[in-house]
Amino acid sequence: MEQSRKKNKISYFLSLVILLIILYFAYQYYQTNNFNDFVRSESNLYTSTFKRDEETKYSDQRSYKIESMQYNDAMFYKTIQVEKNKPYKVTCMVKTNHVQAQEEQSGVGAQIAIEGTTERSIAISGTQDWQKIELIFNSKDREEVNVGFRLGGYLGEAIGEAWFSDFTIEEGITEQDNHWKFACFIFKTTDVTIDQKQIQLSVTQSDIKDITNTLNLFESSCSKLSNGKMTAECDIYEIDTPLSSLSYDTEFGYYVSAEDIEDQIKDTISSGDYDHVYAIVRLRR
Repeated sequence: MEQSRKKNKISYFLSLVILLIILYFAYQYYQTNNFNDFVRSESNLYTSTFKRDEETKYSDQRSYKIESMQYNDAMFYKTIQVEKNKPYKVTCMVKTNHVQAQEEQSGVGAQIAIEGTTERSIAISGTQDWQKIELIFNSKDREEVNVGFRLGGYLGEAIGEAWFSDFTIEEGITEQDNHWKFACFIFKTTDVTIDQKQIQLSVTQSDIKDITNTLNLFESSCSKLSNGKMTAECDIYEIDTPLSSLSYDTEFGYYVSAEDIEDQIKDTISSGDYDHVYAIVRLRR
């Protein structure tokens, strides 16, 4: 009888240990795959892996990790309710490891994006430590938007690893400040290939002088024409790196898009508080 009791105790103890092990791994699986209402989306299905990462994280909470060993456009996104015609700002922390776009272009990498649109933050590529990125958008006539944290882009695909953490979304307020700041980038050289022809154009010093005078006139005119109700401040930056790509539209032809100049201006934009950004380039002789 005593031996039978010992066997029962051992059997009970083993069963308890096995149950605890099962519960532990079930909990770990839940934590790794609990995406808190975020939906996983891929351009090429079953190509990327999505997980909650306990090892690489910015704060106490597990980060959201996307890993693409093959080129893909992958994202976590969540449907957010918004009010019509309101500004919103989304921020998060992002870390990258060997992120590379399939084609050499801006706008593809680790980023915040509105699913199904071209609205996005800057795109982080390469191997970089945790940094804050943000997306400011207007809801326009929408009552909900799908806010996504993306490895890839609307215009292309990427490989590598990206971690996202500490998401915030906040409603903006109408700007009451009547002092507007403009960032004006003068690209001194255009060096692009169109229809297999190399086209090189340059802005002359005389052009730069005319541009500067025009912007100075714009500053004084804003104050004068509005009777002091609006003032403008134009910061001028001369970019020595050639403009090496142009975007194309079937209706309007070649033009300069944000993707064409993002790499050259994003550091200046991120460190300044600008209301408007202008790119000045020579596209004709």
